[in-house]
Amino acid sequence: MSRPPTFTPPPGVDARRLRTARGDFATLDARPPAGQAKGTVLLLPGFTGSKEDFIALLRPIADAGYRAVSVDGRGQYETRGPEKDEYAYSQGELAQDVLAQSDAVGGAPHLLGHSLGGQIARAAVLRAPADTFASLTLMSSGPAAISSSQQARAKMLTDALGVLSMAEAWAAIQAMDPPEEADLDGDVLRERWLRHSPAQLIATGKQLCAEPDRVTELAAVPLRKHVVSGERDDTWPVAWLDDMADRLHAHRTVIAGAEHSPNTDRPAETAAALIAFWNRSTTG
Repeated sequence: MSRPPTFTPPPGVDARRLRTARGDFATLDARPPAGQAKGTVLLLPGFTGSKEDFIALLRPIADAGYRAVSVDGRGQYETRGPEKDEYAYSQGELAQDVLAQSDAVGGAPHLLGHSLGGQIARAAVLRAPADTFASLTLMSSGPAAISSSQQARAKMLTDALGVLSMAEAWAAIQAMDPPEEADLDGDVLRERWLRHSPAQLIATGKQLCAEPDRVTELAAVPLRKHVVSGERDDTWPVAWLDDMADRLHAHRTVIAGAEHSPNTDRPAETAAALIAFWNRSTTG
């Protein structure tokens, strides 16, 4: 579970509703200085996460000339979704949401997905016209299903959500976490958890355990690609991400000192690497 440094938007970052053809989505929106716009970046959070997972990146990205829009997907935190209808959270439906979000922000945004968000981003790219996105960044998001150990954890969670309330499931999760993590922003993290749709968590948890390898298909898409990760990751081992980057002919960045969430572990270094990639993609 990503643990943002804060849930309070910093100056220059606004909480907005993004109106799309597929409904409204809660976002954090950071605009570049007047006259300095280079493009737009659309950021998708991971499993159990939210738009706040990118909060420390948004102002640096905007100051570099890119409008940065991080999104709560359908059923995540402040974007409502059905509580029992798992089909509403099938990967195809979530990918269509991303295409609608892209259309709503305008232009051809750079697309970034963290973890689960990367696999949804991949699905969106694979069904989109070639000029829909300016680039694709997969952050700590691997080629296929998550590792066996993480599959066991995801299955435990999805099984629990079938019989427990969200509050009961949260208590069980906290009992499993190391003590030094359990108290970090506990009230805010609990509130975020309680506002997720259980159907969304069940459906996407199952997706993470069954995702096929679509790297060859993605490699055929004529789009600049970037694979970013920390130097340690037990969700998709770093060696898997290295191999995926090779198969995609993608730019590869490993953030020193970071694990599965470089966006929260090392935000300054992560923002710098992302901006450098987007600048190269923008200038050709």
